[in-house]
Amino acid sequence: MSEEKKAFQFICSRGTLDGAYPALVLGLNSVRLGYDTTVFFTFFGIDVVKKGGAEKLKFYPPGFMGAIPGMPSLAASMMAKQVEEANIPDIPTMIELCQLEGVKFVACKMTLDMMKMSEDDLIEGVTVQTAEDFLKLAADAHINMFT
Repeated sequence: MSEEKKAFQFICSRGTLDGAYPALVLGLNSVRLGYDTTVFFTFFGIDVVKKGGAEKLKFYPPGFMGAIPGMPSLAASMMAKQVEEANIPDIPTMIELCQLEGVKFVACKMTLDMMKMSEDDLIEGVTVQTAEDFLKLAADAHINMFT
């Protein structure tokens, strides 16, 4: 009798660079380790899989620095430079790698409805699930993690 493949699920709820990278990095590494992997995008995390959204993600420094006009764009540019120097793929490339290697991307139906979006607003390969459907799968997953 063969062993059931372990399932790992990551929830991305923030549409920022520091919200997207953990879900994508963990998703990519878990699928490479042979796990059935899903990233569930909800609330502002939906921006990561919205058409053209990945290229616009910013980084909001904590505290008052993030509230200074122009700081998120400046911080995102600085982070992009650090990412490049460390030979880490940018977010659009991470998305492509994840999808090519089998990470499933799921968008939250309630979030799409709330933000008046449709499946047509999402990048190719993203499926839509209700919270109930996600929870049914999450009940059998070995890891469910907010990133």
